[in-house]
Amino acid sequence: MFVRGVRGATTVLENTKPEIVKHTAELLERMIDENNIDSENIASIIFTTTSDVYNEFPAVAAREILSLHSVPLLNMQEIDNPNGLKSCIRILIHWNTEQKQSEIKHVYLNEATALRTDLK
Repeated sequence: MFVRGVRGATTVLENTKPEIVKHTAELLERMIDENNIDSENIASIIFTTTSDVYNEFPAVAAREILSLHSVPLLNMQEIDNPNGLKSCIRILIHWNTEQKQSEIKHVYLNEATALRTDLK
């Protein structure tokens, strides 16, 4: 078994707890579903936000909505790049799997689809 990274990103319309939790949960669920991830095989998850998304920790969605209580979760802030996408939440799942790197499905939603146009 290998540890593979599954990437994803989304954007929020407003810097509010409901928006942050809703869009984080939606993205995380899609990442897990599209890769058939069993939560027992998740090593850890890192969540990052741009500096304009701060009214809730994205990891709250993993705990409250997806019940990932035994998975180590970490929230971080992205580099404040003036040319970067605003109102963005990014997720990196570290996943123990037999899948090849080329078989991993990365998920980009809302305005974050502009980050990886090669994945459309």
